[in-house]
Amino acid sequence: MASVTNTRALFKELVQPGSFIEPGKTFVCDNSETIDLDNVPLNGGFLVKVLELSVDIYLCARTRPSLNQSSIVPYTLGQPIDGTGVGVVLRSENAAFKQGDHVYGNLPYQNYAIINDAQDLIIVENKYKLPWSAFVGPAGLSGLTAYAGWKEYSRAGKGETVFVSSGAGPVGCVVIQLAKVEGLRVIASAGSDEKVELMKESGADVVVNYKTGSIKDTLEKEGPIDIYWDNVGGETLDLALQFSSFGARFIECGMLSGYGTGDFTLKNAFYIISKALSINGFIMTPLAPKYGAQFYDEVPKLIAEGKMKYREEVYNGLEKVGEAMSAAQQYTNKAKVVVHVADD
Repeated sequence: MASVTNTRALFKELVQPGSFIEPGKTFVCDNSETIDLDNVPLNGGFLVKVLELSVDIYLCARTRPSLNQSSIVPYTLGQPIDGTGVGVVLRSENAAFKQGDHVYGNLPYQNYAIINDAQDLIIVENKYKLPWSAFVGPAGLSGLTAYAGWKEYSRAGKGETVFVSSGAGPVGCVVIQLAKVEGLRVIASAGSDEKVELMKESGADVVVNYKTGSIKDTLEKEGPIDIYWDNVGGETLDLALQFSSFGARFIECGMLSGYGTGDFTLKNAFYIISKALSINGFIMTPLAPKYGAQFYDEVPKLIAEGKMKYREEVYNGLEKVGEAMSAAQQYTNKAKVVVHVADD
């Protein structure tokens, strides 16, 4: 086979605090590299064709200058970006990965990649024949983040009330459905009527469009809340502190409201003490070994049976990476953002 183009999404410009990703400027699509799929040296590794890539809000944080003591490592200027994806093995010199295997984990944003360090990849056993894109959404990073964080920190009890901010996001939708399975009452917020409908489909009992309604009025009427799953921080977090029950658990998963806009000063922080609140910030990676096997046993089956619902917003081709990242960062997306690179 003759050499083929190996399109790559390169990181070209840092995003300074107070600014946002600009399509065509922050990332560029580069077609200068070619690859001979039959003869490129593998050096003990394996060749992967990238199929689906996940666009997650934490990736947007990697476009910023390095933050001291942060676990988020910035992208390298001029190099391909990377993130969670699914690919298929075309050739292999690694006995653990054979031709035809589908792999999931950290992959570069390019058509083809030679993998020599496979510690971040697992073989996907798609026994329910789900679309591969599901493994970068509810059956992948987003779902595992929701599952692991919920199992580790919620200490949920049947009949309790949980408030989920950004409840129409890829993590929030899964949290809502996990909470309903365990018999909780769910309040959820989002920023459009379309997203409100998605939260209803996911099973939320009380929903609010924060752009046309009032989170404060909703929590005052429907609270107090026993668990708060926080994806946004800012004023919403402050209100959750105010309308929490004694001993409530706060699970800090994201701070969407602070991306590109700076910090927010909490006015109700004293409730952390006076209500004996538990607040846990987390990232998924340390929890994955504890909950990964259980997650992959349960969640793909729920999706296949129609018991866990999800939506996708698909961007076709690596040239759409900038648009996809911008949508995720500014929260203009209406569903889980996926970049479709190639068919299987």
